[in-house]
Amino acid sequence: MIMMFFTSILLMIISNLMMFLSIILSKKSFNDREKSSPFECGFDPKSMARIPFSLHFFLITVIFLIFDVEIALIFPIILTFKMVNFFIWSKISFFFLFILLMGLYHEWNQNMLNWTN
Repeated sequence: MIMMFFTSILLMIISNLMMFLSIILSKKSFNDREKSSPFECGFDPKSMARIPFSLHFFLITVIFLIFDVEIALIFPIILTFKMVNFFIWSKISFFFLFILLMGLYHEWNQNMLNWTN
């Protein structure tokens, strides 16, 4: 019983000491050139966080994510080439690529692929 008491006291002391050290060490912050410069998206890290941003930047990001997921979906199609019927495989692959190309055409038609407005 006494041993459990001393163990719990020791654990409390160690945990409080670790919390105190983390509070002291987290106060130190060095502002170097990289931390003071704007992010890749153009935000200034020292300004307000609720400023409006370019909708075009958001749309380019969404397009990148769509094509990134598309690559992850094409890999299994390539790997299943030898295991399935060629006619069914080609039909599914062409349908998938057709949907992607129609989406790309729609984005191009809406001028979402232009880097400057």
